Amino acid sequence: MPKPPLLPAVPWAEVFASGRPFAAWLEDGESPENRRCIVEDAGRLALDPAEEAALGALPRPVHVVAFAEDWCGDVVRHVPVLERLARAAPNLRVRYVTRAQHPDLFARYLTNGGEAVPKFVFLNDRFVECGNWGPMPARCRELIARGKACGDVPAARRRVSELYAADPGRRETVAELRALIDVAAAAAP
Repeated sequence: MPKPPLLPAVPWAEVFASGRPFAAWLEDGESPENRRCIVEDAGRLALDPAEEAALGALPRPVHVVAFAEDWCGDVVRHVPVLERLARAAPNLRVRYVTRAQHPDLFARYLTNGGEAVPKFVFLNDRFVECGNWGPMPARCRELIARGKACGDVPAARRRVSELYAADPGRRETVAELRALIDVAAAAAP
């Protein structure tokens, strides 16, 4: 049996370097209203003291390449969580890129065949990919997939909105992102 073709290796350090820090990414955004919401939410989100301490003590750097565009509602909802975690973790380094900057790379991260953002790619200190997240928490992604499967995406989106409303502190997103940060910072299996 022939071997399947291999995708080329990703030069993650270069991709990361091509990204923009949070403030610069926001400046280049398309929506002043969404920019305001992102900044306000990032300032308002609370972490419990144990999370703050754990993030402040990451044993080694973790890099995140964040595919994000500020016109997207899920970006407006989830980028503030990533930024709040980054403010608590000196070893968490985030750079923002657009789909247009790296279309071939972004194509590796389609969600159910769609180009959904945000997509956060977690890399260790040597720029080895350790996981990815997005465009929404796993439970919400499953609802959208079920909606597509049964032909009722609007009902699935309504249920996702209900889940979002029930989690104003974005605890589900915090937990999923923290798990990926912990993996990328791991010193042992």
